[in-house]
Parts: sequence; structure tokens; C-alpha cells
Amino acid sequence: MPGSIVEPQRCTPIYGEYDLVVLGGGPAGLMAAAACGRAGRKVLLVERHGFLGGMGTAAGVTNFCGLYANIYGEHVQVVGGLANELLDRIRRLGGLNAPHLIFGKILAQSYDVPAFKLAADDLLLQSNVDVLFHAVAAGVAMASETMVDAVILETKSGRVAVRARLFVDGSGDGDLAAWAGAAFEKGDGSGNMLYPSTMFRINGVDPERAGEAWSKIPKLMDQAEAEGRFAFPRKGAIVRPQKNPIEWRANITQLREADGSAIDGTDATSLSRGELQGRAQVRETFRFLQTVPGFENSYIVDIAPQLGIRETRRILGEYVLSEDDVLGCASFEDSIGRNGWPIEEHTAGDVAWHWPEIPQSRGYNELPYRMIIPRSVDNLFVVGRCASMTHLGQSAARVTGPCFVMGEAAGTAADIALRGNLRPRDVDPKKLQASLDRQGAML
Repeated sequence: MPGSIVEPQRCTPIYGEYDLVVLGGGPAGLMAAAACGRAGRKVLLVERHGFLGGMGTAAGVTNFCGLYANIYGEHVQVVGGLANELLDRIRRLGGLNAPHLIFGKILAQSYDVPAFKLAADDLLLQSNVDVLFHAVAAGVAMASETMVDAVILETKSGRVAVRARLFVDGSGDGDLAAWAGAAFEKGDGSGNMLYPSTMFRINGVDPERAGEAWSKIPKLMDQAEAEGRFAFPRKGAIVRPQKNPIEWRANITQLREADGSAIDGTDATSLSRGELQGRAQVRETFRFLQTVPGFENSYIVDIAPQLGIRETRRILGEYVLSEDDVLGCASFEDSIGRNGWPIEEHTAGDVAWHWPEIPQSRGYNELPYRMIIPRSVDNLFVVGRCASMTHLGQSAARVTGPCFVMGEAAGTAADIALRGNLRPRDVDPKKLQASLDRQGAML
């Protein structure tokens, strides 16, 4: 095994001091920063890429899930507030598709990546948020066992520290929380995490000949595999048109280690293997897609800049959202919003879906404030896919809609906490709900 080196002691310069520092510019971090910034607080959002959107842009997701629920057979939007402002900005840029039906049960809504990037920039700038791009978090400095003093960043300008009174971990992997000593889980108890994918987009599709190809492609894959012409990394492929019908997105890959386990998004070596494997799978699956009517003259226009990671660390909070909460359409007194997405379990070689009773149920679960409050760190919120959820609870509430909800709630609660000099866990949920209600959130 390689040894180690001892680095010389160093003094790390302070980049700035803020009321709130948000790590990660994905849907959850974006909303947290905007909500707190427009309340008049001094806010910094730190993002490792040169653009915002997280998995929604960097991983090429290009599809908002969890904005709608099937409520007693009726498709209803269940996420509002700042999310509506972002959607309106994307719509005005011509980058938002009409919602489309999945499996005859629930609506999702696709968007164009450039429009999301531009809309996210505008939302933060209009909310008076400072943004530091090209900055990778490398650690934390603690003021005490339970209080974060500063987050340490590696930037193109060198290593810096950023101090704040409060922090939001929207890193997706719970990096800041884990470094601060927060307890976390990974996987299903046996080490099995949701499998990641490499997303890609296809252009040059003939929309008339392709028709509703999304309903035929899974069957064509099964036929091609049975005939020995192709082998696919997983079943449950999702290939759908974007705003411009000549462009389609493809969610068809699945990335794993040699032992069959999921690529680990917290391990740089594993991630590197996954990137290479993902692009190889894109090449092979696209060969098949070119045999589908309407796709003969198509070409790959984009392979996402990074893997689409679905699960790594899940921080243990004051409440842990479970599969039963999702399927049972749970309500909570400290609700911060709603999730309408079902259990979407990416298992080895397949995707397993588990739904609430549809159309017999209201089709959504509420999200409790306690799920974004880690148990052992007093000035930190944890939002997005690394919030406090079980393995299967997370497979539902990790998607964009509930991430928007968690982020806006964290940023709003941060303002309340700063105003009253409170710990996040001591914020009165009723006051938080009143503020969210005024902002148009759907509680």
C-alpha cells in the first residue's frame, strides 16, 4: 500500500464571512441560497462546476420529476414557491416542455439544459446571492464539536476558507455534514446503493417516423437481446423527446463495479471507472437506438459532463423519511412541502417502481422539517438527496421536486434562525410554514 506524506502547516486565508454558506448549486442548494438571499441575508453559494443545476445540468437529467402527484386520479402540481419562479424563467427562454405522462400514472416535465442554466443564474442574481464557481469543498474547521466555523475550499485561486453563522449542505453526498461529524448511512444496510447512470442526448431524430418510440423501445430491447444482437446494462430504458422533437434524451445505462455493486459517488477511483464505463455503454446502446425507426440518421449531441449519481451518504436527521411514509402518503405537523414521486429503485439490471394506491390515494407524502436537520451539528441544514431518508425513502424524495421543497425551506428557516439567534432545530415549524405559505409554497 502507498504510504503518506506530511504537508507543511499552512495558514488558509478567509475568502469571506457570511450569514449563510450553501455548498452545492443543485436544485436544493439553489433554492436554499435564493430563499435566504431574498430575505436580505448575506449568502454565498459554492459550486464546483462553472454553472448551476447539479444533477439537472451536469448529469444531463433534463427532466423534472416530483413536481406533480396523482391525487385521486387527477394530475396536480404539488410543488410551488420559488420552483414556480424558476419554471417561469425556463418557460420564457423557450426551454420548458409540456408535462408528459409516465406509465399512465404520473406527470414529469422535461427542459433544455442551457435554459435551466440561464434561469438558475438569473434567479440567484435577482436574489442578491454571491456565487463562487470552480470551488471544491475539501474539509471543515469546527468552532466546537457541534458548530461549523468554516468550510475549506480548493479553488483556481488557491485554498481558502469561508466562515458563516449557518451552513447548508446541498452537496448531494453529505460532504460537509460528514466532515462535521454528522452520522450517516450508505445503501440498504447491506451496502447496496441505487445504481448511477450516464445520460446522453440524441439529435437528428425524425419525429414523425419515431412517433411514440418511448413506448416501443423497451420491447425492442428485449427482442434484440433475445436474438443475441445486443446486450444491455439494464431494463427500464427511458428515451423521450425534448422541447424540440428532433432531440431526445436517453436514460438507458447502469454503472457498476466488477463485483456487481453500484459505482460509489464518494470514491474518486470508483467514479473514474464509472465515467469510462458509462461512455462505453452510451456508445453501445446508441448503436441499438440507430436501429429504431426514426433514429437511423440520428447522432449523439451530448454526453453528460458527469455521472448521474442517485445515492451516496444519507445524513441521519431528527426524522428519517421512509418507504412507508412515501407509499402511505404520510402527513407531518412540521411539513415543509410535498413529494409526489413514487419509489424508483434502481436495482441490478433493472428499475423497480413502487406506487401509492393510485387512484385510491391522494398520491403524495409530506416532507417534515426534521428531515433536513442533522442530529449532532447545530448550525447546519442538509438538503437534497443526502437529507435524512432511508434507502427506499430516498429513492423517491431524491428527485427534483422535493429537492426544491427542502432547499426553499432551509433557506427560509435560516433567515428565521438568524433573526432569532436560534439553532435550526429550534426554529418554530409554524413560523416556518407561515413564511413558506406567503412565498407560495404548497404545504
